[in-house]
Amino acid sequence: MVVPDNLTFADLGVPALLVSALSATGVSKPFPIQAATLPDSLAGKDVLGRGRTGSGKTYAFVLPVLARLAASGATRRPKHPRALILAPTRELATQIQASITPLADALGLRTMTIFGGVGHGPQITGLRKGADIVVACPGRLEDHLQAGQVKLDAIEITVLDEADHMADLGFLPAVRRILEATPSDAQRLLFSATLDAGVDVLVRRFMTDPVTHSVDSAQSPVAKMTHHVLHVQADARLPVLVDLTAAPGRSLVFTRTKYGAKSLTKKLIAQGVPAVELHGNLSQGARTRNLEAFGNGTAKTLVATDIAARGIHVDDVALVIHADPPIEHKAYLHRSGRTARAGAEGTVVTLMTDDQVRDVRDLTRKAGIAATVTKLTSGDPLLAELAPGERSFVEPPVATPDRAASTGGGSGRGGSRRRGSQSATGQRPGGQRSGGQRSGSQRSGDAGGAKSSGPARGRGRSKSASTPKTYSTSTPGSSTRPAGAAAFSAGSRAGATRRGR
Repeated sequence: MVVPDNLTFADLGVPALLVSALSATGVSKPFPIQAATLPDSLAGKDVLGRGRTGSGKTYAFVLPVLARLAASGATRRPKHPRALILAPTRELATQIQASITPLADALGLRTMTIFGGVGHGPQITGLRKGADIVVACPGRLEDHLQAGQVKLDAIEITVLDEADHMADLGFLPAVRRILEATPSDAQRLLFSATLDAGVDVLVRRFMTDPVTHSVDSAQSPVAKMTHHVLHVQADARLPVLVDLTAAPGRSLVFTRTKYGAKSLTKKLIAQGVPAVELHGNLSQGARTRNLEAFGNGTAKTLVATDIAARGIHVDDVALVIHADPPIEHKAYLHRSGRTARAGAEGTVVTLMTDDQVRDVRDLTRKAGIAATVTKLTSGDPLLAELAPGERSFVEPPVATPDRAASTGGGSGRGGSRRRGSQSATGQRPGGQRSGGQRSGSQRSGDAGGAKSSGPARGRGRSKSASTPKTYSTSTPGSSTRPAGAAAFSAGSRAGATRRGR
């Protein structure tokens, strides 16, 4: 669907006060999923919206929720929210809350989040004070529902976001019980990338004559996203990762396991790459701090399990790296969707070892993408093309007995180091680390595309005598410290301001 350049939110029926509030946040032109669904959802119809990750679904349901509550004029009551938005993960719930809060404030509406991993007390207090909109994960919300801390009989509109992921996580029984506690005549909006994994059951059971809008299926390739598979030997995996993540800009690295995320984060930190981790073993406070560090640029690399593949939106993630290829193609698409969002450009890199060739070939085929496959080792000039710009490093943290045992990171000495133009096989100043050789040359092109904020990737290109072997798969159908100090540790706030950024 192509949105006319002159189409506005007002044209779609969004109330003037909300249009002004959107404009104040810098949002003026609707995305295709919003243009498709808003006329029906604002008219009070049940809507089923299907679109790939990064398509702009949040405002597609936030605006009808706010418009309906503002128009109804009902009084806010303790324990009786008027709108419910269900999300599969804490991070997604938090980001929905961040998007909705400035708009809700403009309308005098109160919002709150409910999810696990934090204490019950503040949530119970918030419910007793009264909230117009509750953004919740199913598990913790059901706990409050069973304890009598919240009643859902006043719900006017319910939203299920990332419904297929809720099904994948086993939340459907809880979701059904929650929906059964809401009025049968309440408006319901469901947004999902696919209708498998039992989502169709929810549609048939709880939605009344839903209007379906499909804008970009989960299989649709993103025009501005380029895919590369790097065929590497096992001992070159870390040096290649270090080279890519030491480039300017934000990188999101995915691993299959929580242990893998923690271990890789420590290794990147030891090589001078400011990195933080995100996985299920971290406390909610640690997850929030690490996301803040990644979002504000204190740590430019986030190493995550698939928990971050859904709903995590940080502006200007130019590079997504599958350090461990995912098992199934939907995970690949959702991971990759953290870059090239909302019309921006992005690069996706998958690292593949010899024993993963068949699996990765099947993965890309099922995902419907054509990836350029290159056999290379550390120091290959292609790495500077995939992640352009001057590599920079901070002095690795100095481990002390108490910190090394508990966090895997600590304070470093000295400022950040930048490496100037070198040959593609040049070594780090002061000798080669265990990370091996890295590409230090700059090459033309902007893999990350035009960015509105955050560090820009560099330009320029240096020639190399070696040319990588490439072939293509087929396409089927915020605190700061004095400069020079840095702390990047598992579960702790990254607090250094790096020189030269």
